[in-house]
Amino acid sequence: MGGISNRMKEIKRRRHRKQKVAKFALKLKKATQSERLVIATKLRKMTAGAEVLIARMGLDDRKRG
Repeated sequence: MGGISNRMKEIKRRRHRKQKVAKFALKLKKATQSERLVIATKLRKMTAGAEVLIARMGLDDRKRG
Protein backbone atom coordinates (compact mmCIF):
# COMPACT_ATOMS: atom_id res chain seq x y z
CA MET A 1 0.00 0.00 0.00
CA GLY A 2 1.06 3.53 -0.43
CA GLY A 3 1.58 5.89 -3.25
CA ILE A 4 -0.02 9.20 -3.81
CA SER A 5 -3.76 9.73 -3.63
CA ASN A 6 -5.79 11.05 -6.54
CA ARG A 7 -6.49 14.24 -4.63
CA MET A 8 -2.79 14.93 -4.16
CA LYS A 9 -2.11 14.21 -7.84
CA GLU A 10 -4.70 16.79 -8.85
CA ILE A 11 -3.28 19.36 -6.43
CA LYS A 12 0.18 18.75 -7.86
CA ARG A 13 -1.14 19.20 -11.41
CA ARG A 14 -2.87 22.46 -10.46
CA ARG A 15 0.24 23.87 -8.83
CA HIS A 16 2.38 22.98 -11.82
CA ARG A 17 -0.15 24.58 -14.22
CA LYS A 18 -0.19 27.71 -12.09
CA GLN A 19 3.61 27.93 -12.23
CA LYS A 20 3.63 27.49 -16.00
CA VAL A 21 0.96 30.17 -16.50
CA ALA A 22 3.01 32.55 -14.35
CA LYS A 23 6.08 31.89 -16.52
CA PHE A 24 4.08 32.54 -19.68
CA ALA A 25 2.82 35.81 -18.21
CA LEU A 26 6.41 36.94 -17.62
CA LYS A 27 7.46 35.95 -21.13
CA LEU A 28 4.58 37.91 -22.66
CA LYS A 29 6.15 41.21 -21.64
CA LYS A 30 8.96 40.76 -24.19
CA ALA A 31 7.18 38.48 -26.67
CA THR A 32 6.72 39.29 -30.34
CA GLN A 33 3.40 38.68 -32.08
CA SER A 34 4.45 35.24 -33.34
CA GLU A 35 5.65 34.26 -29.86
CA ARG A 36 2.30 35.38 -28.45
CA LEU A 37 0.53 32.99 -30.82
CA VAL A 38 2.80 30.15 -29.70
CA ILE A 39 2.09 30.91 -26.04
CA ALA A 40 -1.65 31.01 -26.73
CA THR A 41 -1.44 27.61 -28.44
CA LYS A 42 0.48 26.14 -25.51
CA LEU A 43 -2.09 27.49 -23.07
CA ARG A 44 -4.91 25.88 -25.05
CA LYS A 45 -3.16 22.51 -24.91
CA MET A 46 -2.36 22.86 -21.22
CA THR A 47 -5.74 23.63 -19.67
CA ALA A 48 -9.45 23.55 -20.38
CA GLY A 49 -9.95 27.12 -19.12
CA ALA A 50 -7.43 28.52 -21.57
CA GLU A 51 -9.80 30.96 -23.28
CA VAL A 52 -10.33 32.80 -20.00
CA LEU A 53 -6.57 33.00 -19.42
CA ILE A 54 -5.95 34.15 -22.99
CA ALA A 55 -8.54 36.90 -22.67
CA ARG A 56 -7.10 37.96 -19.29
CA MET A 57 -3.57 38.13 -20.70
CA GLY A 58 -4.68 40.11 -23.76
CA LEU A 59 -3.58 37.59 -26.35
CA ASP A 60 -5.15 37.86 -29.79
CA ASP A 61 -7.22 35.01 -31.11
CA ARG A 62 -6.36 35.57 -34.77
CA LYS A 63 -4.93 32.19 -35.61
CA ARG A 64 -5.35 28.74 -34.15
CA GLY A 65 -2.82 26.08 -34.99
